[in-house]
Amino acid sequence: MNDKFFDLKKEKQDRMINAALKVFALKGYEHASTDDIVREAGISKGLLFHYFISKLGLYTFIYDYSVRYLMLELSTGVTKEETDYFDLIRQILSAQIQMMHNYPYMLQFLNASRKEDVSEALVATEEKRGIWPHQYNQIMRRADTGRFRKNVDVEKLTRIINFTINGMLSQQIYGGSFQPDLFGEEVKGYLDMLRKMSYQEE
Repeated sequence: MNDKFFDLKKEKQDRMINAALKVFALKGYEHASTDDIVREAGISKGLLFHYFISKLGLYTFIYDYSVRYLMLELSTGVTKEETDYFDLIRQILSAQIQMMHNYPYMLQFLNASRKEDVSEALVATEEKRGIWPHQYNQIMRRADTGRFRKNVDVEKLTRIINFTINGMLSQQIYGGSFQPDLFGEEVKGYLDMLRKMSYQEE
């Protein structure tokens, strides 16, 4: 990419980033069209290619930018002292919500990228693909599992929570009614319910 992209006003940078995030998140790399991206961003195709050279160059930048942004939010939003399983998940969720205030489609883009099957897109992002899942795992390793009922399979519970969060996110994004804070409050309601079902009575 052309580093002069960062000389643009932040509003224009974010407009281009958000347009690319939206199109790649909803359509995947293969079916994403630069025509759709420039239309969404309100810029010319010449300007897009001036800064990113190609669709692959744009996708690579967007992926790298998203990983860096998410890692920053996790580093500031998740406290190192926290060990409660559900509070750790709530802190991760809050970091994601904070990210989506500025980039509503960023989490959906990262989730969609895990299902990407176009080889050139996979090769271009290969070095960064394990960073954010690894960080999630590192955070959750701190969780104290001693409060769970004996019949609770924590690994399966984690999968249920991930399916719930990602499913609700996709439903709201594709439904065209996505609002990060409302999404967060709805997810937290499910987390509170699962906490009551999973923890031993105090």
